[in-house]
Amino acid sequence: MTHNPRMLSIEGLKAKVADGEVDTVVVAFTDMQGRLQGKRMHGAYFVEHVLTGGTEGCNYLLAVDVDMNTVDGYAISSWERGYGDMEFALDENTVRMLPHLPGTAMVQCDLVWLDHAPVVQSPRTILKTQLARAADLGFTALAGTELEFMLFEDTYEQAWDGGYRDLTPSNRYNIDYSIIGTSRVEPLLRDIRNKTYAAGMNVESAKGECNFGQHEIGFLYDEALVTADNHTVYKTMAKEIAAQHGKALTFMAKFDQREGNSCHVHLSLRGLDGGVVFWDPDADGGQGARSPLYDSFVAGVLASLHDLTLLYAPNVNSYKRFAGGSFAPTSIAWGTDNRTCALRLVGRGPGARMENRVPGGDANPYLTLAAMLAGGLHGIEAGLTLEPEQVGNAYTSGKGQVPRTLRAAREAFTSSTLAREALGDDVVDHYTTMADVELAAFDAAVTDWELRRGFERL
Repeated sequence: MTHNPRMLSIEGLKAKVADGEVDTVVVAFTDMQGRLQGKRMHGAYFVEHVLTGGTEGCNYLLAVDVDMNTVDGYAISSWERGYGDMEFALDENTVRMLPHLPGTAMVQCDLVWLDHAPVVQSPRTILKTQLARAADLGFTALAGTELEFMLFEDTYEQAWDGGYRDLTPSNRYNIDYSIIGTSRVEPLLRDIRNKTYAAGMNVESAKGECNFGQHEIGFLYDEALVTADNHTVYKTMAKEIAAQHGKALTFMAKFDQREGNSCHVHLSLRGLDGGVVFWDPDADGGQGARSPLYDSFVAGVLASLHDLTLLYAPNVNSYKRFAGGSFAPTSIAWGTDNRTCALRLVGRGPGARMENRVPGGDANPYLTLAAMLAGGLHGIEAGLTLEPEQVGNAYTSGKGQVPRTLRAAREAFTSSTLAREALGDDVVDHYTTMADVELAAFDAAVTDWELRRGFERL
């Protein structure tokens, strides 16, 4: 099944290879850090060999840090285990053109072991497991992600060579909703919108944001797995297209001391027949209101938020966003159209949905959506009652707090009975190790802040 006419079928891809329109096929999966990893296959080889015989990659790809260093502590991959292979299992529903690259198509993959058992620690498998759990309860999940990025006039190479300091933002002032501000960089924004649309994504709009050079390009909601797949391809395409324009952009959660990059995630459930389950049109005297099932789902996400924050905020830098009055949440609270809360409920009828405001631009969409589903389905199964909504400023509400450091989130996650029951010990232990690796690297680093304070004056 193709999700829209701009996606390709396998037969369509074969025809493009035969006609010479496609000479390169990117075979990619999403790693723990939310990045696309894989291989570029010659088109004819892909058609003649990979479609039937598959292809593999080293299992260290799910056991490295951001710098691709092999590290100790992962059960699935080590020197003792010999760093064997995983198979890249092609998902034929994900075939698309990459119109910003000449003659190039892409197919996304699941990861399986050589005996075809799933690699349960793979982010895409983690989400598919929660989607299967939802289906067993009679539900399907719809989702949308809102990614912000900061755009700079410097190239990625210039940014690297300059230590990512003194970069020139593409806008010099707050351009939130500014038309003139987005016009300044419309050639790039337009290119990203049109190329991602041609790659099979349903683009909505682009708008300016608060930080200097900060923008957001929005996409229409879709099935949760499709949204996560598109999210990952979009991030890669946006960076590649920016580089083609001689610019650089970053999705990191907190680049400087101004506003960070968020990734607000919208989620709702439907029945397997597509019917609305989050809204009761006959409630409130026929005016319509949230359904009890919706309330239990929100209660579950709220109850699990502290324990599962690691899957929303996976890096040391992620936690720099969480500050009072920043539009990034600090309190574990929910409210109706209240942007000070971690969970914001918006929409009515078929549009009724929950917005999770905790994740930043560095979040892995598969893990984020899996965590939301794990918590929400727990709420439904346990029949949790939703606490009264937060009215007014959640920052000063005295509610429980989102973990403020990666170390605190790591401890909550690894010791969580809910996380282990919903995700499994293999997954919890794997992503606990990921946090340990990140913390060890940060603890060993000497930062610019330390140098400025201590080089001469201490």
